Amino acid sequence: MDQEGRADRLAEGTAEDRIPRIDAYGFERPEDFDYVFYEEFFSRYLVVLTRRAIKWSKLMQGNNGVEKSLKVKRYIRKGIPGEHRALIWMMVSGAQAQMDQNPGYYRKLLEGEKKERLVEAVLTDINRTFPDNVQFHRSADPCLQHALYNVLVAYGHHNKNVGYCQGMNFITGYLILITRDEEKSFWLLDALIGRILPDYYSPAMTGLKVDQEVLGELVRMKIPAVANLMDRQGVMWTLVVSRWFICLFIDILPVETVLRIWDCLFFEGSKILFRVALTLIKQHQASILEARNFPDVCEKFKEIIKGPFVTECHTFMQKIFIEPGSLPMKTITKLRETCKVRLLAL
Repeated sequence: MDQEGRADRLAEGTAEDRIPRIDAYGFERPEDFDYVFYEEFFSRYLVVLTRRAIKWSKLMQGNNGVEKSLKVKRYIRKGIPGEHRALIWMMVSGAQAQMDQNPGYYRKLLEGEKKERLVEAVLTDINRTFPDNVQFHRSADPCLQHALYNVLVAYGHHNKNVGYCQGMNFITGYLILITRDEEKSFWLLDALIGRILPDYYSPAMTGLKVDQEVLGELVRMKIPAVANLMDRQGVMWTLVVSRWFICLFIDILPVETVLRIWDCLFFEGSKILFRVALTLIKQHQASILEARNFPDVCEKFKEIIKGPFVTECHTFMQKIFIEPGSLPMKTITKLRETCKVRLLAL
C-alpha cells in the first residue's frame, strides 16, 4: 500500500478502531476477535434491532406487562430489545408473579443466618466469575461481585436442595448484567433452577445428566450419522456438551446469541436448549463426520461453537426453529423418562 493509501486508511480508521475492545455488557473482546466481520454483521443487525424495538414499543404501549400468546411468542423468537429484556423475562417466566407474592422475602434471606459451607463455596467461585468482564473486577465501581454474592447466598438458603452448584455463578452473573437488580435476578434464577431446569443443579445433577442423554437420543433420531460416529469412537455426550447445558451456553456462544437463546428459554422452556444443540450439530454435520478418532471428535465440537454462524445471532435463531424439525415437548418428556430409568440403573 502506498503512503497516500495508508493515510486514507488511517483517516477512515479500521474496524478495530471503530469497535470498542469492551462490549456493551462489559466483556473484553478476545485477541482473535474478527472486528471486520463483526462490523459488517452488526451494521445489518442494527436494522433488525431498530425494527424490533419499534414493534415491541407498540406492543407494550399503555401496558405494564405482556400476556402469553402466539404473537408474543413470535415476537420473542425474533428478539427482545435490550431495554425491555429484563421486564419481559420477569413476566413470561413467572418470576414477577413470585416476587409480587413474596414482598420482602429476598431481603429477609439476606438478613438471616448464613451457612458457613455455603458462603465458603460461593466465595471460592466469585473471583472466577467472568474475569474477562470489567464490571466484575474488584476495582470496578460499582463492582458486581457484591450483587453476585448476595443473590447466590440468598438462593442457597432459599433452595436448600440445591444450595450452591458450579455454573450457577455464571448464570446469575448474566442475570445481574441484564436486570441490574439483585431481587429480580434472584427470582429469575429461581424460575430457571426451580421450574425451567429442574434437577440440573441438585447435588446429583440428575436432570442435567438425563438431558445430555436425551440429546444423544435426539441426535440418533435426527442426525443418525453423527450418532453412529459417536458410538464408533466411544465418545460420551457428557464429554462434549456438558458445559452447553450446565452454563446454558454462557462462554460457549457469543453474548448476544446467548441472550437471544435465553429470551426463548424463559418463554418456551428447556426444549430450546435441545433446539440450539441440534442446530449446531446438524449445521456442522459434514465437518464432524470428518473426525477419525476420539480427539478429533472433541476438537470438532470445539470448532462448531465458533465463527460467523453463531455470531449472526438473528439468522442463528431463525435456524434453531427450522433445522431440528418438529420437537414436541411430549417427545422430550418421554425420552427423559426412558433415559432417567437407564441412568439410575447404572
